[in-house]
Amino acid sequence: MRTVAEFEASARQRLDPVHYDYFAGGAQDEITVAENEAAFKRLRLLPRVLRGSDKRDLSVTLLGTPSSMPILVAPTAFHRLAHPDGELATARAAARAGTVLIVSMAATTAIEHVAAAAREVSPDPGLWFQLYLQPDLEFTEAIVRRAENAGVKAFVVTVDSPVLGRRARDDRNGFHDLPAGLAVENLRDIGENRSGGTTSHVRDIVMSAALNWDHIAWLRSKTKLPVLIKGVLHAEDARLAVHHGVAGIVVSNHGGRQLDTVPATIDVLPEIAAAVGGAIPVLLDGGIRRGTDVVKALALGADAVGVGRPVVWGLAAGGREGVTEVLELLRADFDQALALCGGRHPADLTPDQVRR
Repeated sequence: MRTVAEFEASARQRLDPVHYDYFAGGAQDEITVAENEAAFKRLRLLPRVLRGSDKRDLSVTLLGTPSSMPILVAPTAFHRLAHPDGELATARAAARAGTVLIVSMAATTAIEHVAAAAREVSPDPGLWFQLYLQPDLEFTEAIVRRAENAGVKAFVVTVDSPVLGRRARDDRNGFHDLPAGLAVENLRDIGENRSGGTTSHVRDIVMSAALNWDHIAWLRSKTKLPVLIKGVLHAEDARLAVHHGVAGIVVSNHGGRQLDTVPATIDVLPEIAAAVGGAIPVLLDGGIRRGTDVVKALALGADAVGVGRPVVWGLAAGGREGVTEVLELLRADFDQALALCGGRHPADLTPDQVRR
């Protein structure tokens, strides 16, 4: 398969239709889901020539974590819905690709096992951990310690989910709980004081509209690892992130799964990058399907991009090898686009190379 779209078609054939809808779907009318991809297609690239870019270096370092390319694996939940090996397969593929895997708090495999799988391939894999801050801060701290003990190198706090967005496909399908045998393993027996017995308990993820910047400060006081926030779309929030000492931001609309009709991430990226002014790394996810999309995002101010659904399609289509193929497809596609734009390194791309 040569495109992400072909992997999605294969995944759709293999997946339970209810589970395909869970991964593919978004909030309400799915306007933002479609817009994330459409916005990239409206942009045009303006290449530079005669710049001697025969040997290219795609590598980047983000908050001390090296990556072989500026294409990261964005956090997505429930990988075992897509393939029995789930997050283990994804971790091995990401480690093989030498890129950063942002492990979802809602993974169907515990972070310790994900980290162990990655270390089978690389002795020092780039693992970050996505976190929903829970109203029970003692519980949240226990999750933080568990992730730290597993060896993650940063925390990515999702901040665009004060409540859960309404997803029409899941409502129509009646999909609101994982099938028997699957659970959010990172929340199993966390903070439980058990005197014995074999009963195991998995707590629910709780969304909280009361979360504010004080909670980010609390988390920063509880860990020495970098803390990024994910779900920034407004330039003023980007400025506040810098003011509050956040280590990095992810420009994200949750793949169109939270508030429908918000802008495509690529459309708000330039003003957010300007607001940050290079003070902290800016990442972007949402709609990345081609190497040219990566070029456009980097040229407009992103330091790296995250891919979510494409990884799930690769996982469903072929397990570990499917994820590897998707990542290598995007790497090769980006490398070619970078060369055709006259770049040797991701940092060579500039805003004047993108036209609307």
